[in-house]
Amino acid sequence: MSERPVVVAFDVDGTLTRRDCVVPFLWRLGPTRLVLGLARRAPSVMAAVARRDRDRLKALATTAAFRGRSVAAVEQVAAAFGVEIERWLRDDTSARLSWHRQQGHTVVLVSASYTVYLDVLGRSLGVDAVLATRVARDGPTYTGALEGGNCRGSEKLRRLDEWLLGRDGVDGGRRGVVLWAYGDSAGDRELLEAADHPVWATSPITSVPSTE
Repeated sequence: MSERPVVVAFDVDGTLTRRDCVVPFLWRLGPTRLVLGLARRAPSVMAAVARRDRDRLKALATTAAFRGRSVAAVEQVAAAFGVEIERWLRDDTSARLSWHRQQGHTVVLVSASYTVYLDVLGRSLGVDAVLATRVARDGPTYTGALEGGNCRGSEKLRRLDEWLLGRDGVDGGRRGVVLWAYGDSAGDRELLEAADHPVWATSPITSVPSTE
């Protein structure tokens, strides 16, 4: 049995849930605002689509939906949406998350979804931290800019490393823990490749993991 603490990183969209959460949330914030905001930036949107630049598209959509919005108003929508997501949870991966918690492992959500609603879901699931896409604020309103970039690909691993380095009881950051990681897409690849126990959740997970 390893003496290193066990940390478990779960992607959310497609891994813990059966569907994407980002677009439905942006739609909840106001479809007219989103559509008009993207239309005003049509050349940039088309260029990002042509390059298949998902990070740029995410940034443009975030600006369109969040810019100038009251933090309090967005948090009100997020509170309801975070509860709604619970109906979208996959039985297999949410059961695996519960199993890790029962083992006393540290569980973290690492996702390109927005922190504002994943904080709500994270509290319900009892996880230890939420590392996700943040939107910058200017006092009581959102600027619409991504704070720290889209939490996807290498940014997921960077955020996790940053969090581990600041955590009590962890010596040496990622090297000081046994890392499990669950993901389902190319955006999770760097995280899974860095894990001691990578789990691709592209199909139902049925086996009970070893505690070693």
